[in-house]
Amino acid sequence: MKILANDGISQSGVKALEKAGFEVITTKVAQEQLTNFINEEKINVLLVRSATQVRKELIDACPSLKVIGRGGVGMDNIDVSYARSKKLKVINTPAASSGSVAELVFGHLFGGVRYLHDSNRNMPLSGDSHFKDLKKNYSAGTELRGKTLGIIGLGRIGKEVAKIALGVGMKVIASDDHVGEVAITLSFYNEQMVTIPIKTEPVSELIKHSDFITIHVPAQSRAIIGRKEIEQMKDGVGIINTSRGGLINEDALLEALEKGKVSFAGLDVYDHEPEPALKVLMNERISLTPHIGAATLEAQDRIGIELAEQIIEILKEEKV
Repeated sequence: MKILANDGISQSGVKALEKAGFEVITTKVAQEQLTNFINEEKINVLLVRSATQVRKELIDACPSLKVIGRGGVGMDNIDVSYARSKKLKVINTPAASSGSVAELVFGHLFGGVRYLHDSNRNMPLSGDSHFKDLKKNYSAGTELRGKTLGIIGLGRIGKEVAKIALGVGMKVIASDDHVGEVAITLSFYNEQMVTIPIKTEPVSELIKHSDFITIHVPAQSRAIIGRKEIEQMKDGVGIINTSRGGLINEDALLEALEKGKVSFAGLDVYDHEPEPALKVLMNERISLTPHIGAATLEAQDRIGIELAEQIIEILKEEKV
């Protein structure tokens, strides 16, 4: 059987699949040529990340497909329900990259409270001539320790964020589908573990109490953070979004940054990917990354292996 990893797959995943007897093709096929390629090569498994779109038209036009796999969490780029209605298996790897995304959240948080993103813009330009001025500009940083982090969405990624926050010494509150309490277990050296209960509350309450807010929910039909929500936040709040573009109203965010209501933002996702708005890219109070939350070497290895294991399990009876 043939597998097309159109958006790439780790070498560990390739090796596992080839060892199981599958042919793995890692050629990147353009979206407009994908249907023809799948049919000509008689591809049985299509693996994608976020770049390749797997819509109804492609599914109908490619009868050789048996499995569609998404290397990552969200499957917004796949018509999942339709594919399953056509008896195709649709799989993803929801746990593989959770830790990677959580660490990026704290990359933005640590950088934001110490102005690292802006300092790294200005030091190369005038660090040799205005060193003392820059030192003065960036000497009013704050600490994360003792501050309150509000986590909107306490799924796999949200829980990993909570673990790091607790380790840093932050207070953690969260919002999830249900108001209540979630146990977070921290693991240490020599198999020592500590379990800490995290209270959950509605978003409307969380945004009032948080010094920093990070978002970890699926794509929504509208922004969950807009002008109204920002107005209810603490003055000087920091906001991080490594989840999906569109969850924050970018115009409202820019206005709040300009007024100082929001002290900084960290964005890994944008309304108009892959062409984010220039006014967002040029704002000195925003720490920017190009949708790389899950893109660590370790996560890619885990994703490749997890996809391989699922595919082997599904197709072991059908392999020719």
